[in-house]
Amino acid sequence: MKKVIFTLLCFAFVLTASANNTPKEGDILTVKTPTAQGFNHVDFPKANILIKRGVVTNYKSVNNETVVIDKIETEANGSTTVTLKKRDGSKFFGFLNTVKANYTKAINSGELVLTK
Repeated sequence: MKKVIFTLLCFAFVLTASANNTPKEGDILTVKTPTAQGFNHVDFPKANILIKRGVVTNYKSVNNETVVIDKIETEANGSTTVTLKKRDGSKFFGFLNTVKANYTKAINSGELVLTK
């Protein structure tokens, strides 16, 4: 009997943990600049594109930026892609209204942090 109760509690815990990891439209996230060269899971433009547009090539302008999930897409392989826009309505780097990100990988790597 104890094993059955313990199994049910573990199952409930796993369901609760996975339910908290699902994104919803309107969720607020914060962009954190990774320690690596650039973003791997958030699709910001590469440095050469920014240079051609006359924008400074560092990602300091998006560090600690508050973003909102605008659209959620689930791929056939099970990955979740979200479309992000700035909370204040301005553009990323002065020319991008929205950017896409692989939600699970970006959260796990620390590029995006869920804000409550």
